[in-house]
Amino acid sequence: MNTLVNSLNKVFIIAYKESTEQLETYLKEEGFDCEVLRQENKPEYQEFSPSYRCLLNHRRAWQKAADSPKPSLIIEADFVPVKDFGQLPLPFRKESEKIGICWIYTCAPQVYWVSDEGYAQGFSTSMVAYILSPKAAPCLIDFADKVGQETGGKVYSTWDSQVDTVLRSHQFKNFIPFRNYGEHGGIPNPEHRQNGLSPGHQADVLWGEMAWTPLYAKEYNITQMRLKARVKGVLRLLKGNFLRRKTVQNSSVPGRLIRFCLRRQLTTHL
Repeated sequence: MNTLVNSLNKVFIIAYKESTEQLETYLKEEGFDCEVLRQENKPEYQEFSPSYRCLLNHRRAWQKAADSPKPSLIIEADFVPVKDFGQLPLPFRKESEKIGICWIYTCAPQVYWVSDEGYAQGFSTSMVAYILSPKAAPCLIDFADKVGQETGGKVYSTWDSQVDTVLRSHQFKNFIPFRNYGEHGGIPNPEHRQNGLSPGHQADVLWGEMAWTPLYAKEYNITQMRLKARVKGVLRLLKGNFLRRKTVQNSSVPGRLIRFCLRRQLTTHL
């Protein structure tokens, strides 16, 4: 089986001022090579919105991913992986030519297609944790530059929700995992609330137990947060948000899609 640890080139940790020691230590114990990319503190950055500064930091990781011989894992500092993270299966065929991005943590996900091997093409917003191929990385670098030109970097941008469209326009295939490989452990983002979005977003269904207690547990009841996320995930499935009716109707493998979605939620893990 192709696992994460034997399939990826390197892990790039996107950080601002957060401590990354626990995350780095855990990933190294799992066998990964890690590099922390902290947000640059340039004078001109003070005028940029937090969302654009975040984009610039991801862009630095994309530049490094473009030069990598194998796909790279890019994660934000508040990502909390599940236990035995390195041994989790790669969520796509390693030999595939047109791999774009694979979110291993998803937010508002959708599934488009499932292969006979169980690999799911789909969509997610949020760039908390994802695998990026070397061939797809230059497309995202160009996209980041376009966002900067169009917004000047001074307004809030939901750039993360456009990544799937950008890569698919270049004929890349994007993937989501069977279940999330970790949790967004940070406290709710105030910039989201200010722009009418849900301030917090947790994984709807986890692969297993989290490797450590997330930061949000300091302010919220972790059991309630996870239960809320699980219920929300089930409701999204029932309402046709995770698997769209048109997707099923137009699919050559509708039964496979439905089975994937139902099996995905059949777990006792919060």
